[in-house]
Amino acid sequence: MTRPRWRDAFFLLSPFATVLGVMMVIWAVYGPPETFHEWTQTFIQLPSAVALLWHRKAPLLLLALCAASAIAMTVSAYTDPQLFVGDLNTNPQWVPLATPFAVGVAFKRIPGSCRMWACTALLIVISTRCWAPSFDAVTGGAFFTLFPALFGLYIGNRASLIRALTDRAERAEREQELLAEQARADERVRLAGEMHDVVTHRVSLMVLQAGALRITAPDDATRTAAEELREAGCQALDELRDLVGVLRAQSGADEEEQTDAVRLPDLAELVAESRGVGMSVELIVDGNPLLTAPVVGRTAYRVVQEALTNVRKHAPDARTRVHVRYGADRVRLTVRNGPSQRTGELGDSGSGTGLLGLRQRVELVSGRFTAAARPDGGFEVDAILPAFVPTTES
Repeated sequence: MTRPRWRDAFFLLSPFATVLGVMMVIWAVYGPPETFHEWTQTFIQLPSAVALLWHRKAPLLLLALCAASAIAMTVSAYTDPQLFVGDLNTNPQWVPLATPFAVGVAFKRIPGSCRMWACTALLIVISTRCWAPSFDAVTGGAFFTLFPALFGLYIGNRASLIRALTDRAERAEREQELLAEQARADERVRLAGEMHDVVTHRVSLMVLQAGALRITAPDDATRTAAEELREAGCQALDELRDLVGVLRAQSGADEEEQTDAVRLPDLAELVAESRGVGMSVELIVDGNPLLTAPVVGRTAYRVVQEALTNVRKHAPDARTRVHVRYGADRVRLTVRNGPSQRTGELGDSGSGTGLLGLRQRVELVSGRFTAAARPDGGFEVDAILPAFVPTTES
């Protein structure tokens, strides 16, 4: 929140007005200047007093003018007191009236300046007259220099602390906004992964079944309906690919969801679905699946599901073997298909992010994932998962 302009004007003009008011009071008590010496004693105050109007923009210049005036007054005190000082008994201070403001502003705005410290030290020495100390000189010097310095330092540190706290609050607010945006982006990526893993798998099965019906149907009407169903499924996969691309607008790893209370589908059912559309799939399971954590079982299911979906897309006539080995400390999945004699009808219908999504899923549970073509023309997907992954589930 910004301050009103009248407050800025008040704080800008108040030092100059204060010094001018003190000079007016002195004139009212002792009378206005009349002689040459009285005028020179007044003029020595003017440079630093006028410089108070720029105390925010040029605090060092103001302090230097005060120091120069103090030097001139000290020299005058030992050569010609009536030039700038006047009666030594009634004027114990040999520094200009603007000195307290100059010292306070300097310590508030430029506390780390070496020139500021040099000018302030000079003013303290002159105001307290360290070479000939007296009670009046020391107390007056402390009032003119030491107390304003401490007050200015306090105000400057307080302002710095307020700025730091404000910056920290604004930074925390920005971080909260970034975290919220990251959470939304991660949710989009998670939804994209789920959509790719689940919907693509089911729709591709539907398209393959429609294609098989088109070939085996006994009449033209059924074949025409099957062809329309197959084309609609392919179009749905294309639209799904575009939607997944939108949801993946911001790249990042999927947040691993907590395992549902519902038991996940068995791998045997997944393989049976692929066999039902004419694929040649063999499932080999070694070990006890119950020894693995639920999150690992879910990840294994997604790996096999996506691997079989890719085989249906790119090599539907290839012989495929799914080998799952459950060990005491790890689970290894291998989905290997042989060479294919023809390209699947769904080869260009995917989003192109299936293997990337699998790699992210596997790495989220601290596993290793590889996918590469084989020398015989086939393809192999290999994933090694830990048997147990700590979760926050109760």
